[in-house]
Amino acid sequence: MSATFRILVVAVIAAIANAAMPLEAGPCNNGLNASQRPFKIYGDTYYVGTHGVASILVASNKGIVLIDGDLAESVPQIAANIRALGFHLGDVKLILNTHVHCDHAGGISELQRMTGAAVKASPVSAMVLSHGGVGRNDPQFGTTAPIAAVANVSTLADGETVSVGSVKLTAHFTPGHTPGGTTWTWVACEKRRCLHIVYADSLNAISSPGFRFTSSHAYRNALADFLKSFTTLSSLPCDILVTVHPEMSDLWTRLDARARGAPDALVDPSACRRYVERARVNLAKRVAQENIR
Repeated sequence: MSATFRILVVAVIAAIANAAMPLEAGPCNNGLNASQRPFKIYGDTYYVGTHGVASILVASNKGIVLIDGDLAESVPQIAANIRALGFHLGDVKLILNTHVHCDHAGGISELQRMTGAAVKASPVSAMVLSHGGVGRNDPQFGTTAPIAAVANVSTLADGETVSVGSVKLTAHFTPGHTPGGTTWTWVACEKRRCLHIVYADSLNAISSPGFRFTSSHAYRNALADFLKSFTTLSSLPCDILVTVHPEMSDLWTRLDARARGAPDALVDPSACRRYVERARVNLAKRVAQENIR
């Protein structure tokens, strides 16, 4: 067997092991696809996702960064929201991701095809994006719907900063909910006031039946990964927090307050720490349940 052939065999086995489509998985939750008008978060940062799941646009002098593609069915809405803000799909130069579940990465394949943008993700997420399906080490393997394979995916390192024009975004690996979960941070400015924005990945310990965060053979470091992610996220400079599911950070309540005349309603430097503390409590409850089974 030649060396080239051995490498090919190993690659195929890895793809099958890490990105398989569970036959029993149901469809993605279309209830998350309710329409949402796009709006400015702060500076050149905009919300272009659905009402149920976030997709974030960060504009620069040389193009757009888009984070998350929501459901496959969300693509027309995201595209329309980008256009409604006065941008063109061809302006999207880079697509990033928080985690590779169907409600956050399901639309990336089609958005990449429409825009020609590069896609970057953590190594574990990049494997699933490149091959499609669902990673076998995902806590929700067997119940979450598969995603379509994505072209032109490259990998990121933890703490790596990526740039499009004047915009610089930093990846912070926050695994646990999935092995490749990633939180993104950047600075947005209005006139002379610059604020730290955190787009936080999910910290929910949710799984398919039978999965144990305390003793999974498929994802051995799940519990330790959550604890590391809590430390990472709680230590970030955090003036404005947006979460992958907007209600997790009370985005709609805060947005209503801003519309009623509170210009800084989205600004809360303690939001990241509170988000982590809620996640710690929920994880402790899950661990306690697993320990009494």
